[in-house]
Amino acid sequence: MSAESKDQATLPDEATTVLDVRHLPTFAFGPRSIMWWSTMGLILIESTVFAISIVSYFYLRSVASAWPINAAQPDLLWGTVNTGIMVLSLLPNQLAKNASERKDRQACAIWMTACLLCAIAFLVVRGFEFATLRVNWDTNAYGSIVWLLLGLHTTHLITDALDSAVLAALLFVGPFEPKRFVDVNESGMYWYFVVIAWIPIYGTIYWAPRL
Repeated sequence: MSAESKDQATLPDEATTVLDVRHLPTFAFGPRSIMWWSTMGLILIESTVFAISIVSYFYLRSVASAWPINAAQPDLLWGTVNTGIMVLSLLPNQLAKNASERKDRQACAIWMTACLLCAIAFLVVRGFEFATLRVNWDTNAYGSIVWLLLGLHTTHLITDALDSAVLAALLFVGPFEPKRFVDVNESGMYWYFVVIAWIPIYGTIYWAPRL
């Protein structure tokens, strides 16, 4: 085949329709985003871990002759305070999600900072919670499962605090990319999970021993 024939063979057919995608968005919210599916997968895995831990707690309780085992009931104060703070934190969390959908960088930065301050408050109060469980992690099975439940949730608080800190820094000083709005949105969805997951854990740790 001659060079001229090869050149002609590579030319597109005049009838071929070329789709111009230059004006399509480079990111999306909700199920159209791979980040949404990743976050949902993470939530599914971690929900399973929490569920297994709570089932383990009630299994141990069912085979124990007394519950708590050789320990006083945990102090209600700090766990209840933390629950209240978590519920209140849903407001700045939702405002950050709303700002991300409006693509309002300044509002996102402000509300992500508010979320970070809430996360720091949770962790400070969580320290008091550990101090008032009235049992050590290595005392017996009761102590181990209670510390496991509280420790698992604390790990989520720490990771979300770090995530909020990084996002707030990127929103304030950069480098900034529009896809960060999706990160803020998915961070908000994950925070709803962290708060909702705490409710059955709070009931298990603080109220189950009193029933």
